Amino acid sequence: MSSTGESSAANPCPLPEATAPPVARRVPAARRRSEEVGYRGPTACAAAGITYRQLDYWARTGLVEPSVRPAHGSGSQRLYSFRDVVVLKIVKRLLDTGVSLQNIRTAVRHLRSQGSGVLSQMTLMSDGATVYECSSPDEVAELLQGGQGVFGIAVGVVWRDVEGALAQLHAECVDTGETIVRDNPADELARRRNRAG
Repeated sequence: MSSTGESSAANPCPLPEATAPPVARRVPAARRRSEEVGYRGPTACAAAGITYRQLDYWARTGLVEPSVRPAHGSGSQRLYSFRDVVVLKIVKRLLDTGVSLQNIRTAVRHLRSQGSGVLSQMTLMSDGATVYECSSPDEVAELLQGGQGVFGIAVGVVWRDVEGALAQLHAECVDTGETIVRDNPADELARRRNRAG
């Protein structure tokens, strides 16, 4: 079990501080399936349940920056990866429960350093001041036995929520900039109404 911030649990280990941003690497085309698309700001906001003002502020302050394409001057569009959107949604949940920005920054660095397989099995627990990473039911039980009021975020559940939301929203092909239009049931209803009217 790892933690951020002050702790009163039995044997917590602080989440490691990131010392440098991850190095970009070329991924073979066969493994790039999930990396071939990016999501513009409004799409990322809709999937993460945040406002565009929050997204913009978090990007400008370095809390959650887009990993696919940052904004370069007026008129350029940030492009977020699927994983970025998952982190945005987690940040929103942590902020909503009163976790300090300092602890959220540490948690974001830790989340970004983890592989996708690890993320889907991870549960973030917090008592409002400290964020803990629990990767097994035993660690969750140990934290709950401390008698503190805690809440949990199952990262795998957030991952699936974001997947479901993005499946109905537009994406952008990273290589060509082409917009990928998804089948959105609400859009179909609007098309039918327009045809009938």
